[in-house]
Amino acid sequence: MVLRPPQVPQIQPEQPSQDASSKPKQSPEDASMTNGIFNEYNTTAPTSTSNRALFSLAHKTAIVTGAGAGIGLAVAHSLAEAGANVAIWYHSNKSALDRAAEIEKRYNVKCRAYAVDVTDEHAVWHAVHSIAADFNDRLDIFVANAGIPWTQGRMIDGDTAHYRNVVATDLDSVFYCARAAGSIWRQQYASGNRSLSGSHELQHYTGGSFIATASMSGHIANIPQLQSAYNAAKAGVIHLARSLAVEWVRFARANSVSPGYMATEISKFIPPETKRVWRGKIPMGREGEAEELKGVYLFLASEAASYVTGQDFVVDGGYTAV
Repeated sequence: MVLRPPQVPQIQPEQPSQDASSKPKQSPEDASMTNGIFNEYNTTAPTSTSNRALFSLAHKTAIVTGAGAGIGLAVAHSLAEAGANVAIWYHSNKSALDRAAEIEKRYNVKCRAYAVDVTDEHAVWHAVHSIAADFNDRLDIFVANAGIPWTQGRMIDGDTAHYRNVVATDLDSVFYCARAAGSIWRQQYASGNRSLSGSHELQHYTGGSFIATASMSGHIANIPQLQSAYNAAKAGVIHLARSLAVEWVRFARANSVSPGYMATEISKFIPPETKRVWRGKIPMGREGEAEELKGVYLFLASEAASYVTGQDFVVDGGYTAV
């Protein structure tokens, strides 16, 4: 399914009330602190205590970008298996349409695939709001997973157009996705956990969960391949999620996952001899499989992680432990 966005206006800040005697309503972001000190009880603990209830995503709506294959597709399976209705985004891999149909049939949830250009802020805004309205009038989980590699080696000799494309896809798109998803979570919070249309109270809603796919490359400088632009973009993703955790504390959690070397399509261009060097630097001696990330994304998406925000989870087979 292709969503064609209209021109979407920029979000305008809240305007003061025309009534001079009344103060403008304080935003949830500003209300979490008083004079630079966090207020007590900005959040509440979940009422559920059983693992089955804490890890259940029944009734929830999730969006996963870059989900036509690889990590994103594995995450979509994980969330759907836990009961979530899932929208998967792809760029050009139209097999995502078949994958969505398979997920829907296998897990008995709603799953649709959408072609969305994550580097277009207007397309992202329109897609997020349209999908949330169509998926039970709510949004609970957003996984910003779309990304591309740096493939031109030495940065001095690389094309600046390639640099801009890497940063636009790997960092800017995460900001656009967070902005669109966060606007919905703020609205749902401000309305007292009601649906986007305001027609009903949301079942099993405990705030939003934003999960960004970063990389261990946001913590290290990779060798023997040279990829400074990619590393910088992923470091930015980690700190963006950490900052949003503070900014959004009243209405959403924000975390990131930093995979190590994974056996997915994104590394197909890497020569076999380079991958042998990789394996020699990994205590586990191998690349990870996308399915080995399902658990950490499910944890962060669920109420089991209700007290987890602003964290980066490195899943790298021990690479960064050495």
